[in-house]
Amino acid sequence: MAIHLNPYLNFRDSAREAMGFYQSVLGGELSVMTLGEFQMADDPAEADKVMHAQLETPTGLILQGADVPNSMGLTPGDNVSVSLHGDDNTELQRYWDGLTAGGTIIVPFEVAPWGDRFGMFVDRFGINWLVNGAPE
Repeated sequence: MAIHLNPYLNFRDSAREAMGFYQSVLGGELSVMTLGEFQMADDPAEADKVMHAQLETPTGLILQGADVPNSMGLTPGDNVSVSLHGDDNTELQRYWDGLTAGGTIIVPFEVAPWGDRFGMFVDRFGINWLVNGAPE
């Protein structure tokens, strides 16, 4: 069982282009899911926005990204999060419990619409985190 730690980049309507660019430079496999695929778009005009993209290279690099919905703010410099993801929910819960101490939970670590356990928080030092576990 593996757990990965990698950057997660947020964009305003350019995630698909940016992730394609990174793939052209770094190589690897790029997967892209849209807000519309998971009925996550509050505005039907945003259905084609990238909900989640992941680039994995043959050398083991992982880069993730998404488009931020128009209803959410996006500040350059504050558009990078640390993503912790893997298939060991017990270990991820332990990390969650420790890292959220003194921080602010944005989305509780629970089952998300796409079936995985997912949560978001800002730690006590102001760092944005995403935690994604295996389906229950």
